[in-house]
Amino acid sequence: MIIYFLRHAEAEVRAASDFERKLTAKGKDQSRSVGKFCCEHELIPDLILTSPVCRARETAVLVNQEFSDQRELIEVPWAACGMSPESAFKELRTYDAFNSLMLVGHEPDLSTLIATTLGLDNSQALSISKASLTIIQFKKIMPGHGILEGLLPCSFTH
Repeated sequence: MIIYFLRHAEAEVRAASDFERKLTAKGKDQSRSVGKFCCEHELIPDLILTSPVCRARETAVLVNQEFSDQRELIEVPWAACGMSPESAFKELRTYDAFNSLMLVGHEPDLSTLIATTLGLDNSQALSISKASLTIIQFKKIMPGHGILEGLLPCSFTH
């Protein structure tokens, strides 16, 4: 399975709550750019999973709108802020019938999950910038079983 890990795009600094922070105009452009890049390079997942947090959900929707054949998009509560690698691996294994999926989420959760996937400890955790796409190939969805195929900052997708 290939998993495309996507950090949400740029969001408002303030809102009524952290959960409700929406994408800025720049964040919307970033999301569309990632979607276009995915289309141009045939990096289209079979399924999109997203955190239910507004900025992640908006990112997922805008990326999906760029696909000529839109994918099913599922909000998964376990991907909200505070996701642990252990819970993510458990949940991701339930989608092993798919060849590929995209997970849209947050920092520092995604960098910790990606580091664990690659067999790195937290002191070696990556820093994933907004609207960056990390591509990992799995034989088994387990810690240390991922192979890094690509790490693309948003600026690369423009």
